[in-house]
Amino acid sequence: MGRIVMKFGGTSVADLDRIRAVSKLVAAEVAAGHEIAVVVSAMSGETNRLVALVDALDADMAPSGEKSGGAVEDEYDSIVASGEQVTSGLLAIALRRRGIPARSWLGWQIPLRTDMAHSKARIAEIESSAIGPSLANGHVAVVAGFQGINDEGRISTLGRGGSDTSAVALAVALKADRCDIYTDVDGVYTTDPRIVPEARRLNRIAFEEMLELASLGAKVLQVRSVELAMNNDLPIRVLTSMAEAGQDNPGTLVCHEDQTMEERVVSGVAYSRDEAQITLLRLADEPGVVARVCKAMSDANVIVDMIVQGISRSDNTANLTFTVGERDLDTALEALEQARQEIGFEALKHDRDVTKVSVVGIGMRSHTGVAQTMFEALAAKGINIEVIATSEIKISVLIDSEYTELAVRALHSAFDLHETPAPPVTAP
Repeated sequence: MGRIVMKFGGTSVADLDRIRAVSKLVAAEVAAGHEIAVVVSAMSGETNRLVALVDALDADMAPSGEKSGGAVEDEYDSIVASGEQVTSGLLAIALRRRGIPARSWLGWQIPLRTDMAHSKARIAEIESSAIGPSLANGHVAVVAGFQGINDEGRISTLGRGGSDTSAVALAVALKADRCDIYTDVDGVYTTDPRIVPEARRLNRIAFEEMLELASLGAKVLQVRSVELAMNNDLPIRVLTSMAEAGQDNPGTLVCHEDQTMEERVVSGVAYSRDEAQITLLRLADEPGVVARVCKAMSDANVIVDMIVQGISRSDNTANLTFTVGERDLDTALEALEQARQEIGFEALKHDRDVTKVSVVGIGMRSHTGVAQTMFEALAAKGINIEVIATSEIKISVLIDSEYTELAVRALHSAFDLHETPAPPVTAP
C-alpha cells in the first residue's frame, strides 16, 4: 500500500453529483489501504464567475480616468481562491458521510508558501509536518488547490491550471508514490480528439514529451506541474473522473523515457491558437539588434517564442519576425514603438490570425526525415509555413489560423498516429 495524491479539476467537481462521484473514487483508494491526499479545483465556472466580479468593479473609473481602487492584485487572489475553499469543504463532508475521516485544508493551513507574484505565484516550499501525520493516522486530507500564502501572510494564487501544480508539489512534499490527475478525458491523446476522432490514447508518455506538448497547447496538464514531477521523479497518471469506482480506468502514465515501453518517432500533434506574429521591417543588419528587441520585450514582461530573421531587399537591413502570446500583443506593440529609435526599425506589422502547430516525439533524437514528412504533409494540403522553430524533440510551425484543423489532421495521418506502435525489441 502506498501514499497517493489525487487531484480533481473543475469539471470533475462541477456540481454536487460530481462531488459525490469523486467521493466514491477516493473511498475506493482508501479501501485499498492507501494514504490519500486530495487536491481540488473550484467547481466548473466558479473561478470565471469570481473573476467577472472583480472585472465588474475594475470597470468603475474615477473621474480622472484612473481606476478608483488602485492596485488590487492581493485582494484579487483572496477572492478567486475562495472557489477552491468551497469545493474542499464539500468533498470533506461527502467523505465523512461515507464514514471516512476527512478534513479540508486551505493553502495557508498547510502552509504552501509562495513568492510575492500575485495571480501567478510560484511555490517556494510546502511544509508537511501537519498534513503528513494526519494521513498516517488514516485521515483523508482534502486540500484547496491553486492557492498558497506569501511572506506577507496574504493569500496568493498560482495562475490558471495551478491546481495541477499544487497537487504535484504536495505529492513531492509528502513523498507520495504517485500523483493521479483526474480530468474529463481518460488520458493523454495523440492529438485533440475533437479535431481528429481517430486520435489514440497513449498508455505511457515521457516527461519530456508531455512537457513539450503542454507548453505547445495541449491542455491536459499544466506545464509547471510536469516540470516539477520530472525534476522529482514523480510518476503522474492522467485518468478520467467520469468512470465509476472499480471500472477499468488505465489512463496515461507520465514517466521517464526508459519506462515508456513503445517505439515511436512522433508521439503527438499539438496546436496553440494563442499566438500573434510581429514583423519588424528594415532593421539594421548588425550584431546586437535582436538583443535590443528581446530586451524591449523582457522589460515589458512579454515572452518571445519563435524567431526568424531574413535579409530585406535593401542593403544592410533585415526583417525580423517573432511570435508572442496573443494576449500580450498590444503590450508588445506599445513597447516596440517606445523603443523604435533604440532598436532602429523602419516599420512594423502584426497578425493575430496565426496558429502554432507542432509535432513532438523523443524518437526525433535518433530518426531522420521527420521535418521532411511534416513539411511535405503540409505542402500537400496547400498550407504555407511562415515561421519554423525546432528543438531536440519537437518541430513547430506557424501557419494561418484558417488551416489549423486541416494541418492537425494532415500531420496526425502523416505520422500514422492512429496506429498503435509495436513494443521495443529487446535483446534475448
